[in-house]
Amino acid sequence: MSHTLAPRAKAKPSAPGRSNDVVAVLALAGIVVSLMQTLVIPIVPELPRYLDASAANAAWAVTATLLAAAVATPVVGRLGDMFGKRRLLLLSIVLLVSGSVVCALSDSLVPMIVGRTLQGLSAAVVPLGISIMRDVLPAERLAGSTALMSASLGVGGALGLPAAAFIADHYDWHMLFWISAVLGAAALALVVLVVPESKERTGGSFDLLGSLGLSAALISLLLAVSKGGDWGWTSATTLGLLTGSVVVFLAWGWYELRTDRPLVDLRTTARRQVLFTNLASVALGFSMFAMSLVLPQVLQLPEQTGYGLGRSMLAVGLILAPQGLVMMAMSAVSAGITRAKGPKVTLMIGAVVVAAGYGLSLVLMSEIWHIVLVACVIGGGVGFAYGAMPALIMSAVPASETAAANSLNTLMRSMGTSFASALAGVILAQLTTDFGGYPLPSENGFKSVMALGAGAAVLAFVLASFLPRRPAGAQQAEASGTQA
Repeated sequence: MSHTLAPRAKAKPSAPGRSNDVVAVLALAGIVVSLMQTLVIPIVPELPRYLDASAANAAWAVTATLLAAAVATPVVGRLGDMFGKRRLLLLSIVLLVSGSVVCALSDSLVPMIVGRTLQGLSAAVVPLGISIMRDVLPAERLAGSTALMSASLGVGGALGLPAAAFIADHYDWHMLFWISAVLGAAALALVVLVVPESKERTGGSFDLLGSLGLSAALISLLLAVSKGGDWGWTSATTLGLLTGSVVVFLAWGWYELRTDRPLVDLRTTARRQVLFTNLASVALGFSMFAMSLVLPQVLQLPEQTGYGLGRSMLAVGLILAPQGLVMMAMSAVSAGITRAKGPKVTLMIGAVVVAAGYGLSLVLMSEIWHIVLVACVIGGGVGFAYGAMPALIMSAVPASETAAANSLNTLMRSMGTSFASALAGVILAQLTTDFGGYPLPSENGFKSVMALGAGAAVLAFVLASFLPRRPAGAQQAEASGTQA
């Protein structure tokens, strides 16, 4: 298999109106899928009662989505490169709608887990959308459009929380999933009507053994990380899953390097530009989620603690919603800096802004406006950084491997959020304060997690500094022009 960087296929000239429609529809699809991740947050405490299940079993309604998304993202990305990105995008949205309907009809645990698993299988919509943009949009539209699509992951989550809280407070909880199904159906219809199929294909056969190996390794790792706090970090189950994931990852890597059509081209992934972008994505995913774990808790804890602000879930959603709007706005600024200075600079700026936001949180977290400011600064930095990542990835891989490469990058962000959740859970469980006989996370615990978020952002900055000064694609274009 050749590993020479292929030039970007020349897209068909597209009228501005047509390009705008494609971008809007793909971004909408990304937002709808990201809504799915925050949909159940307002009802998590009530799920055991709703489903007549224990709290530990009801938590699988969240864990199942995480595991399904981790498995589906790289697999669907590779299938999109092989058989058509629009085709797999439509299939992913169909799975989202199907899962939403199953959840909406559920009153017990098993169908809820099945529905949430189907929803998780739709997670590849954003990397598929970014890859379609590369194939069908004019080159001058690509940076801004992919930055917006990348930011839709955070935008949907930020805007979905207040909406989900309002619906859960005023209507039957099943309505959350009926609305998700309607939004998914609308996105599906718009994609059918507006989004063209790209012509890029890798062809060949699908790496079934590689997909099974990667899925087994990811499930083992994420199960250990997400359930280790409940099972015990030194329990035989947790340690066995962690050990198994390492063994399977090593065997999977050995196999992928020796097969002609690998699920993940590890040689491409090891290129400096791709490798350090993915490592920075893990760090930034960790950093972004640290805020998501701390700020809602600070807002909801009773004022009598001395550091809680005593707000309802609906108020929490409304207070944190502006960060989504800032993230969307910053994606356009990110694209401008990428065009002028290159995506490496944009990524480094984003990491610095995120670190600054966390620094503010260490001294400003006692008033509502403090929380809004911190969330917006961090959200703006994330918008910068996430907007740069697709440009870095796509300039370093052949057009025929775009979906797989973007999917892997999305998976790396998700891995970062999973690690943040696990580590923050350990810290907040250890640093507690007594409140009326009940242990609650202490103020120092929250500050420790925010300090970790700052450190992760600094690490992302350091990793980004190892990226090439000019993207690989730009270097190749210059070389070609000199030869001509």
